[in-house]
Amino acid sequence: MLLFKPFKSTYLLLFFIFNPLLISHAQNSLRPLENKFKQIGPVQTGAERTDIYLPFLKGKNIAVVSNQTSVIYTSRDSIFEVFPGEKNAYFDHIEYTNTHLVDSLLSLKISVKKVFAPEHGFRGKADAGKIIKDGFDSKTGLPIISLYGINKKTSAKQLQGIDVVIFDIQDVGARFYTFISTLHYVMEACAESGIPLLVLDRPNPNGHYIDGPVLEAKHNSFVGMHQVPVVYGMTIGEYGLMINGERWLKNGVQCDLKVIPLDNYSHKTIYSLPIKPSPNLPNDKSINLYPSLCFFEGTNVSAGRGTKLQFQIYGSPFLKNTNFEFIPQSNDAEKNPKNKNQKCFGEDLRTKKRLNQLDLSYLVKAYKNNSSKIFFKSFFTTLAGTEKLQRQIEQGMSVNEIRNTWTEGLRKFRIVREKYLLYK
Repeated sequence: MLLFKPFKSTYLLLFFIFNPLLISHAQNSLRPLENKFKQIGPVQTGAERTDIYLPFLKGKNIAVVSNQTSVIYTSRDSIFEVFPGEKNAYFDHIEYTNTHLVDSLLSLKISVKKVFAPEHGFRGKADAGKIIKDGFDSKTGLPIISLYGINKKTSAKQLQGIDVVIFDIQDVGARFYTFISTLHYVMEACAESGIPLLVLDRPNPNGHYIDGPVLEAKHNSFVGMHQVPVVYGMTIGEYGLMINGERWLKNGVQCDLKVIPLDNYSHKTIYSLPIKPSPNLPNDKSINLYPSLCFFEGTNVSAGRGTKLQFQIYGSPFLKNTNFEFIPQSNDAEKNPKNKNQKCFGEDLRTKKRLNQLDLSYLVKAYKNNSSKIFFKSFFTTLAGTEKLQRQIEQGMSVNEIRNTWTEGLRKFRIVREKYLLYK
């Protein structure tokens, strides 16, 4: 087998706009070149549009809310494979070269004073739910203040001396993915301290649909702070505008918010993330299935944590008569996975078509096939944002019957959402 790199394109960082031809990574077997390329550009992220926001940062003290996804892409290598006896090259994957936003700003003599880190940490390696501690970045020496530890909101003291806060984190468009909650608290802290906030927008890989039950206010939590459906179909920049415009911040305060928008993007754009947004979302398939499979986090069923197929499979020791099995084990992405070292029976979803709506069929099927007396845990209601979904499943309602109960809530949300859309 011969590996080769047919081309490499490098652009001067922050002076030329990179126009990425983003290509989905090969998940299983290699396919012919013409079938594997998926053009999803030219999309320019907010971070790449430096001509818009750099003038605003000159001569000011900056704090950055970021993680491992907060990068500017500077080059790409397309990797092909040729097998013995084959005449054609087969596309394997793209290797990206990037520079972290913090490193880029420092290289341009922007006065970055500190970094605020969300769930999973500044480098994005911590397990889900693991407390993140304050510390220092080994590369830059900058202080790192955790927003997923003792406090989830920056204090006025932590913001002293800061003139502008930048928020640049890749979201995946599901209500229980905590980065939008972090955004809420950052906006609230900035509003209370009178500090402007710049949100560098990024595409939403699940931005092509809106679905799920709308959260009920009594079930507010860090995995659901706002009365929105599970999948809300907005970029994180649009979502910030909605938080501000609907006065969801404490005491109705509003943040001095500016969104640096995406260029050449619509909500129909198929966007493949070159960097994992969190340790247990390794690829496009997991990100697409995440809104549907995350409900299993509130049950005795594993969604693949402790394997290399996170959120692409599901299973439990209490599910029988299935054709697929796996054993969750401790790994770098999950130190103590559910059903650790136990054989789980379930389903492999890697070959399923891309979802354009929530798929409750896996959840309903698992519930009916569960041999344990306890299937649902209290966290399920927290994730669902309502007690109704558990009751509906327990009462034997069909998937379509359950979906029909979301109609009015989704209709009302669409009206609110429309006011804040930056993209079609």
